[in-house]
Amino acid sequence: MSEQAAPPLVADQQLGWVGRLPPRLRDYALLARWDRPIGTWLLLLPCWWGLALAAAEGGGSLPRVLAYGALFAVGAVAMRGAGCTLNDLFDRDLDRQVERTRNRPLAAGRLTVAQALLFVALQAAVGLLVLLALPPLARLVALASVPLVLLYPLAKRVTWWPQAVLGVTFNWGALVGYVALRGTLTVEALLLYAAGAFWTLGYDTVYAHQDREDDRRIGVRSTALRLGAASRRWIAGFYLLMLVLLAAAGLLAGMGVAYLAALVLPAALLGWHVAAVDLDDRTSCLRHFRFHRNVGLAVLAALILGALAA
Repeated sequence: MSEQAAPPLVADQQLGWVGRLPPRLRDYALLARWDRPIGTWLLLLPCWWGLALAAAEGGGSLPRVLAYGALFAVGAVAMRGAGCTLNDLFDRDLDRQVERTRNRPLAAGRLTVAQALLFVALQAAVGLLVLLALPPLARLVALASVPLVLLYPLAKRVTWWPQAVLGVTFNWGALVGYVALRGTLTVEALLLYAAGAFWTLGYDTVYAHQDREDDRRIGVRSTALRLGAASRRWIAGFYLLMLVLLAAAGLLAGMGVAYLAALVLPAALLGWHVAAVDLDDRTSCLRHFRFHRNVGLAVLAALILGALAA
């Protein structure tokens, strides 16, 4: 491939502004998924949920909440990029066999393992700076997620439920955000975290339906394959559990009718999504997966309203 040519665009890439970068920088940006901010949003929003829940219980002043919110935004970009790079390191041989992922920089051979490892270290260093800016207990809670981050890329090889592993990993920020403000873990924080885990289990099952045939052919596992034709009912159940847990978390935190009323919006968005997504159409699955930024923002808005009304 010419050094000046952009990599061929496949379903797994949305170059946008990343396509205007020099070729080598572009490959690092693709490795970190900077061309696809939806993953960063889905990692960041639970952190902000945790901050909002803690604020409802008097966990901190507005400037403190905003400062931590900005820190988590930086950390989400860095750690999502590091996690995607690690995932591609583990999966580079599998990615070559999947249409959606065959042109990723490691799978296509445009970056080496050594270059990817160095890039992981650089992104982790940014994450470490964010970690050091948090209170001591929040640092410990954040560090407790490291084994999950390392285990997730292996999950699809040993369980039909890698999306559940992603759920418990990707929503850890809800606990970190809450502890950063409150200085302790409570039942309501754990309920909020569990709500996020079921949310991820639902939307990542939709995402996994893009790769059903490739996954079946190469022998990796997913909830899309495990649940098969029953996926839509299961996904609806995951979202129902999410909403019940969100309601319970808010009520325990002292939020009242205003919060419960505000949850109607994310509930309506989820209901439309379950009814409208075509699980046999890759384009529909990808479009509905990206839609979950709106769901997460609607939950955040409900939490903020509940905090203001508490």
